Amino acid sequence: MSSVGGPSGASAMGLGGVLQLRAEILAKSQALAPTAAPKAATEAQGAGFGAAMKDALDTVHRMQSESSAQSAAWERGETQDIASVMLSRQKASIAFEATLQARNRLLSAYRDVMNMPV
Repeated sequence: MSSVGGPSGASAMGLGGVLQLRAEILAKSQALAPTAAPKAATEAQGAGFGAAMKDALDTVHRMQSESSAQSAAWERGETQDIASVMLSRQKASIAFEATLQARNRLLSAYRDVMNMPV
């Protein structure tokens, strides 16, 4: 019992987005991998972490903006595809939760370092 544009179409679109997000995460993970590099390359890696964090936050912001726009379009009656609206909302929610967990872990690590005896 399959219909054109039904749930299978929405899950395929969601799968492509998830695979794209996975590819971005893997690329950023490889960029942050430790390597035996000279001092100049190590300094460039320090800037790479900041750039990676900024990219991650920009991605979360973009996902939340897209989710809000899709929700507003559905509320105005401009779209009938509730599955894609709910999928984008869930993606934005998961991205935000992951960002929040990363922030909490970084803050905890900072506190641990600051409380170390010298």
